[in-house]
Amino acid sequence: MHIAEHVLEHSVSDTLYLIPFLFITYLAMEWLEHKTGGKTQEAIRHAGAGGPIVGAFLGVVPQCGFSAAAATLYAGRVITLGTLFAVFLSTSDEMLPIFLAEAVPGNTILSIMGAKVVIGMVMGFIVDASLRLARRDKERLRIHELCEQDQCGCNHDCHACEQAPERAYEHHDDVEHTHSHGHGWKGILKSAAKHTVQVTLFIFLITIALNVVLETVGEDALAQFLGENPSFSVLATALVGLIPNCAASVVIAQLYVEGVLGAGAMLAGLLVSAGVGLLVLVRANRHWRQNVAIIAVLYATGVFWGLVCNGLGVVF
Repeated sequence: MHIAEHVLEHSVSDTLYLIPFLFITYLAMEWLEHKTGGKTQEAIRHAGAGGPIVGAFLGVVPQCGFSAAAATLYAGRVITLGTLFAVFLSTSDEMLPIFLAEAVPGNTILSIMGAKVVIGMVMGFIVDASLRLARRDKERLRIHELCEQDQCGCNHDCHACEQAPERAYEHHDDVEHTHSHGHGWKGILKSAAKHTVQVTLFIFLITIALNVVLETVGEDALAQFLGENPSFSVLATALVGLIPNCAASVVIAQLYVEGVLGAGAMLAGLLVSAGVGLLVLVRANRHWRQNVAIIAVLYATGVFWGLVCNGLGVVF
């Protein structure tokens, strides 16, 4: 009973002070997405062969729905698979709000984001080059399939949609969940508050679980276990990162801040944390074998770079 009271007390105190920082961060992010979301999607649609560069840089910008938008664009073959990988790998989902709320040093945050951008770019070009070598890089647009699937109202003019993809995708905003935040400041405030409540709840539950472990197992024992099994922590954290929900990146970022995860495990998990982008991919791209392959390669990429990080002794 004493342990339970101690855990609850510390968990509440460790969570409450984060709320204003989270709300301010999400408010800024929602405003940014509200102002630049359409321009961001336009940029990636017209990126061409430089898609992985554009995707990696745009993906790292804290916009909640961008990975979902990229997944829909790939399902219609408006962007390449390499561009999709670049976006997924550079996207950090809820990492930035957690790091800012926990007062992680700015140079640490920029180093992690920079590593994700570079890795996303490199892997994006490797994927596109591999497809070109295998002569599987030429795929027709599939926007009409999305039209039929979502009954968005553009079935009557599918040829015109494929000639002008930007028009067709105006019909799929609800599918992408990128413009569902309402209009003006009222919608921005509502969405920021919703995100804050959700993430605060996740942090509270994670903090309780972590405090229970620390109280029962002991901080030294846990640190020793992870120190002796760095490869296991990389494999496990990358698996957690695949969970298509903001909880995954919240867990990983919070455990890294608490010192439970090392740099390699943290990097592996955050590289694959594409948030709802994976859910949208599975829904919009009905070729399930492709989806399984994409998720498998995404996981392998996160594990590879996490192990490289550990092997080189990189510390952010």
